[in-house]
Amino acid sequence: MRILHTMLRVTDLQASIDFYTNVFAMKLLRQNEFPEGKFTLAFLGYGDEDSNTVLELTHNWETDSYELGNAYGHLAIAVDDAYQACDAISAKGGEVVRPAGPMMHGGTVIAFVKDPDGYMIELVESK
Repeated sequence: MRILHTMLRVTDLQASIDFYTNVFAMKLLRQNEFPEGKFTLAFLGYGDEDSNTVLELTHNWETDSYELGNAYGHLAIAVDDAYQACDAISAKGGEVVRPAGPMMHGGTVIAFVKDPDGYMIELVESK
């Protein structure tokens, strides 16, 4: 068994694809439209779906907004240097909401970034 993907509902599919491909260097692996259901699925990631967990973006054509709720936490992405990653993300127009620094109750360096729909992405510096 393995985790296949995490799904996020997005309001502007192209803006979200641009964000994850330009800011986080993910690749758009596939995109499928379902006219009968009025939705589009886009799968992004760092490697093929056969051996990597990927991100599924779901765009429901007739939905203008979503409530994130209070159960959702964040996606986590490993980075070599969280400080440098925050600088690069900011330079590309990304919103860093918690700058890189050590965790309050630990030594791991982390940061948080917000995507176009308000989803949080944690950057975890690899040791």
